[in-house]
Amino acid sequence: MKLSRIIFLIPLMMAACGSGFEIPDPIPGGKPGGSTPGDEDPVETPATPENPPENPPEMKLGMLYADGNDAGTYDLILRCGYNKEQPDSSGAHSSEHFRHIRQRYDNILRKYVFDFYLHIQNDDDRGLKNITDRQRNEIKTDAKSPACMVAQNGETLRMSWKFMLPAGMKTTNKFSHIHQLKGIDNSAGNADVGNPLITFTCRSLSSGGQQFQIIHTAPTYQGSTNTTFVKVDLKEFLGQWVTVTETVKFSEQGSYTVSIVRMSDGKELVSVKNKELYLWRDGTTGLRPKWGLYRYFGEGRSMASQLRDEILSFADFNIEKL
Repeated sequence: MKLSRIIFLIPLMMAACGSGFEIPDPIPGGKPGGSTPGDEDPVETPATPENPPENPPEMKLGMLYADGNDAGTYDLILRCGYNKEQPDSSGAHSSEHFRHIRQRYDNILRKYVFDFYLHIQNDDDRGLKNITDRQRNEIKTDAKSPACMVAQNGETLRMSWKFMLPAGMKTTNKFSHIHQLKGIDNSAGNADVGNPLITFTCRSLSSGGQQFQIIHTAPTYQGSTNTTFVKVDLKEFLGQWVTVTETVKFSEQGSYTVSIVRMSDGKELVSVKNKELYLWRDGTTGLRPKWGLYRYFGEGRSMASQLRDEILSFADFNIEKL
């Protein structure tokens, strides 16, 4: 391995794996190789007749696939109709900008993927001074997205994507959300959009261990009660690529279907079919998905010692209105 590459990898690995904060050098454009975050020798696997690269599909509205142009990642997200919320200028980043979504070549999928970074001792929630107990790095659709990527009352969206949670991922008994379905506020700012409808979260249990959970939240007038209807041992996910297909009819008489399959062995980790749920919000201008890492660390980072810097990997986002 070349000395220059070793020098580049040391700060990146420290930021990814340690509990302290260290700003790695920016990843240049081109092909930042590696199969999983933290590999000692992240060298891209050459394409051969026995191991061909996966050709990207023809892009269409609603699709967001990594294209290998790491420096242009944010522009790609916006051009594909998505939006973003990153702590790129928080804390120490204010003097040395850090881009929190990057691209790398993944040897398992044989394609480029998105890596979402969060630094526990530094990153915040959108730079908001009044929010001091949590942090986020997310992409989403919103009011500026094409109509086919946002649901109105009675409409159905089918969403698919892949993700990999890092081996050894740390959680608390609060929340580490990796996907939500939420409402878009109206111009008056009085829509019932404070709480999500559906949440994928990773959580520590008082009895020990960790769980992947899917939670439904009722609207405010019904008490905003949370119902956890999927609970799976988080070990089933860690260090493994999974593929998700989620089909949602957004309505007061809504229905929810989701399948999560582990790619290494084809095991279906989650299966929910046509579950009847209240899936609308009063006053909203539309309902939309969010992905990334949004987690609680307590006031004054009081729970930060239970967490660490993380890199979550995502790939192949697709939204289709049925």
